[in-house]
Amino acid sequence: MNTAVIVGRAGKDAEIRYFESGKVKASFSLAVGRWDSKTKEEVTDWFNIDVWDKLAEFAGEYIKKGTQLVVDGRIMVNKWTDKATGEDRESFFVVANSIRLLGSRKDVQ
Repeated sequence: MNTAVIVGRAGKDAEIRYFESGKVKASFSLAVGRWDSKTKEEVTDWFNIDVWDKLAEFAGEYIKKGTQLVVDGRIMVNKWTDKATGEDRESFFVVANSIRLLGSRKDVQ
C-alpha cells in the first residue's frame, strides 16, 4: 500500500496551473522538522506536493507560506535521463488525496 501522511508547514504559496483539458493542478513544498541524532540538531526535510482538481483550487486559496497542514496522499516518482550527463535521474513527490489545515482561522487568512 502506498500511503503517506505528512505534517508540516508550507514552504511557499501554492502555485496553480490550469490546463486546456480543464484539469487544475496546485503545487507547493512542505517543510517537516526532525531531530538528527548524529548532529544533535533539528533538520528540515522538504516534500514536493501536487494536488489536483477541486482540492487544487482549495490549496490555491488557503495554502500560503507558513501554513501548518496535514497532507494525506501517495508517493510518486518521476524518472528521466539527464541530457547533459546521460545519467538516469529520479525525483519523488507526493500526490495529495486530502489536506487538513491546522491552527486557527487567523493563521489561514
